[in-house]
Amino acid sequence: MLIGRDQELRTLVECAERPPSTIFVAGEAGIGKTRIVHEVIERPRLSGKRILLAHCQAMREPFPYGAILDALREVGASLPHTRELSPVAGALRAHLPELTNLLPPPPERLDDAHAERHRLFRAVRELLDALGHTVLIVEDLHCADEGSRDLLRFLMSDMPRDLTLLVTYRREETPGGIPLGSAYRPPFNDNGVTVEVGPLDVTGVQQLTGAILGDRFVAPDFAARLHERTGGIPFVLEETLRALRNSAGVVQTDGLQARRLLDEVEVPALLREACLDRLSRLSNTARSVTRAAAVLGAPASTKLLGELTELSTPDARAALSEALEAGVLLETGESRYGFRHALARQAVYWTLSGPDRERLHARTASELARVEPQPLVRLAEHSRKAGAHDDWLRYAEAASDRAAELGDANTATSTLQELLKEAELAPTDVGRLAVKLSRVAYTGLNQHEVTAALERLLADQRLPDSVRGEVRLALGLLLNRQTGGVESGRAALITAIDELDERPQLRIKAMSVLALPYIGDVSLVEHRSWMSKVDEAVGNTTDAAFRVSMLANNAPAQLMIGVPTAWRVIERLPSGADTHPEQRDLTRAHCNIADSCSWIGYYETARDYLSRGIRLADDCGAPFIVSTARATRAHLDWITGHWQGLAERVRRLRDEYRDLLPVASELSLILGCLAVAGGQWQRAAQYLDDTGMAEPNNAYAPVVVNAHAAKVRMLMAQGEHYRATEVAERGMRLVRRKEAWVWAAELMPAAVAAHLRVGGESDAVELTETFGTAIAELDVPAAAAALPMCYGLLAARRGDDRAEEHFDRARSRAAALPAPYFAALAAERLTRWRLEHARAGCDGADPASTFGELAEEFDALGATHDAARCRYVLREHGLARATRCGRHGYGEKLSPREHEVCRLVADGHRNREIARILFLSSRTVEQHVANVLRKLKLDSREQIRKHTLDG
Repeated sequence: MLIGRDQELRTLVECAERPPSTIFVAGEAGIGKTRIVHEVIERPRLSGKRILLAHCQAMREPFPYGAILDALREVGASLPHTRELSPVAGALRAHLPELTNLLPPPPERLDDAHAERHRLFRAVRELLDALGHTVLIVEDLHCADEGSRDLLRFLMSDMPRDLTLLVTYRREETPGGIPLGSAYRPPFNDNGVTVEVGPLDVTGVQQLTGAILGDRFVAPDFAARLHERTGGIPFVLEETLRALRNSAGVVQTDGLQARRLLDEVEVPALLREACLDRLSRLSNTARSVTRAAAVLGAPASTKLLGELTELSTPDARAALSEALEAGVLLETGESRYGFRHALARQAVYWTLSGPDRERLHARTASELARVEPQPLVRLAEHSRKAGAHDDWLRYAEAASDRAAELGDANTATSTLQELLKEAELAPTDVGRLAVKLSRVAYTGLNQHEVTAALERLLADQRLPDSVRGEVRLALGLLLNRQTGGVESGRAALITAIDELDERPQLRIKAMSVLALPYIGDVSLVEHRSWMSKVDEAVGNTTDAAFRVSMLANNAPAQLMIGVPTAWRVIERLPSGADTHPEQRDLTRAHCNIADSCSWIGYYETARDYLSRGIRLADDCGAPFIVSTARATRAHLDWITGHWQGLAERVRRLRDEYRDLLPVASELSLILGCLAVAGGQWQRAAQYLDDTGMAEPNNAYAPVVVNAHAAKVRMLMAQGEHYRATEVAERGMRLVRRKEAWVWAAELMPAAVAAHLRVGGESDAVELTETFGTAIAELDVPAAAAALPMCYGLLAARRGDDRAEEHFDRARSRAAALPAPYFAALAAERLTRWRLEHARAGCDGADPASTFGELAEEFDALGATHDAARCRYVLREHGLARATRCGRHGYGEKLSPREHEVCRLVADGHRNREIARILFLSSRTVEQHVANVLRKLKLDSREQIRKHTLDG
């Protein structure tokens, strides 16, 4: 598979299309030169060309011109169809006995060896010229004999007019880096190019790893570590992944365990042999410097390498130059030297004996201890490998403290986890380190490994009772963020409250988490009870920092359930912070307020708080808070109609935060809603199922309620009205159980419409009345906009003229939020009512004009299915609007409709399904699909899918 080589591939194909041309492809071993060359010759644009492959091999006694002559042996079947060969081609008879019957008679042998060789070269050129459109590929030119190089130089000096010559080589193994030697001079105006194939970047490594593992998602941090280990060299990457497979053939790519396995994986055999072969050719001093660099593990200066090897500066410089010349080391930065990648370093490292490694690690730690500021992580690692246990504990703990101060939660937690695995730690050390882990754990993104570490600590007899409550509190916080962990997290928090009887502030903190109304399916009555206890504690405290920390939870929690006085509580938040923890809590407060606003309808206010929160987060380093803020921003973009590029951005975010339940489930909801609006039913169903709909007790309630709403809209659009009613009822059961009417702004109109469609008018009336009563005294603009929509649906069913007034009020309220998609849905209901009752709008606009404008509005959003529905109504009533200039001509470009059909085909929809989604006839869809295939020069629906995936 070819990943991350699009630019190189385009360059090669374009050059190969315009013979005569010469192409040099340079790159180190394992970089993928052969793969990219084979991808070139498989391109349809080169399908009419003959391909000849020549493989150069290093031999003690090379056969002159062997590789090229081997390639020419394969042309026998083509020769009868070529023009008549000139007599000079007969010089090849002795070299190509397979072609004896096809070549002219051999000419008389010349006495001059140079003249004989020149005639042979002319014969090769004559044969290649006769073959016509040909690509001659010469692999691994650095292994070629000098005769082959001379032959290639001859061909390039006067290329056959239909020949493309493509040569691959390793620059580091070519004298002076020049593939054909200094004697070669490219001809004037030659169509030639040199393409350097370099290592993959981190994104390329992530994509290639995912492809190798079967389209699996690969975490960015694992990809970054893999890139560091392999240097982005595809062969080394593939071999490393092979070595990482467990007995079941699975490669673990998530979490600390995956990173540990990667660090411990053995060097692939071929890479190890290559590294050791180069190492063996070095002098003793150069080997010493190289091994010292392997122990250091990071690029180092000549001075430091000399000190570790006890060499004088001139001797160290000479040894280093030798290692650089041999390609064992390289200059990684200005006056800094190290290895190409971690596996090359590891291959050299394990050539040292155990005592020698310990000695060098101890000496390295001694040298690094004098550096200011001290590199604590590296000092801890070298101390551990030198066997200096106390130094390791001291440096590692200091490293975690520094990381926590800098907001690097992942480094802090991973360091503390390693320390807490040490069996010889005293109970006092365990308690101290456990508290530090508990306090930093919830600020980062590393969830599952830290959760497991906290669970192990709670089962550890060395853990002092005085810190158990704090450890369990941290465990509860983490469980609340994990799929299937919400109920367990709630139980852990309740237990922690009992254990924290003598730690009142931590006890209130646990209560503030239990007060969060969006977690699980517990009734808001219980959440309000916890809120009251937190409010009381906040009112009684004189600790300003603690007050901000609790307000960051409790104020947004009250806002989220529509408590009108919540804004007065929010006003008690300070405008700034003096310490890093206070700033983090203030950041959390702003982002939580933004999140609450996004669920109840204060969308512009949400953006203001979100902007301030993100600015604060940039200064204090709070990755979990940033993750929730990014999800909130995406949610706001969905609801306020900023859909351009949103789906792709949300997919990337969901991949990045897939282990964080509150973030991943909200992002899945957004993707599901976008897919419903676009008529992508199968994709929508998958995304909506990922929100936790099946297990609301272990999910986030606003997300699940809105997922039910989206699924009802989808089923109604598909004509499955009874199933839509069943889904609506499941969603309403959660709303009733939790008393979460404040988050039912999208579900209520969908549920009312579903009940009315199957004749359940009494159920629709009961829902609407209960909804109206529940939100009457609450501050929830989105729900207030949804209520007249419900009244309008009921009035329309009864033929009540007030339907027009209700729909218009729903439209204006939604537009004011702003929620343009739902405003457009209300406007569609209003226009449909007017159309069916032959009424013009208050502005005099006729329904045909309004439906046309709505279709364009839906199109502008990206709501393909809704736009198609509006156009269908126009056609159904004979109201289709004619354009001023007639039908627009798109030539060989896809029309907007063809783009829609192409996207739906790529999603796997059949013609009948596409017809239903776009309100077209099956015959019309067939014509569109045929046009797409013709214009894109494709042969099948599968090729459409691949074309779309390739961009």
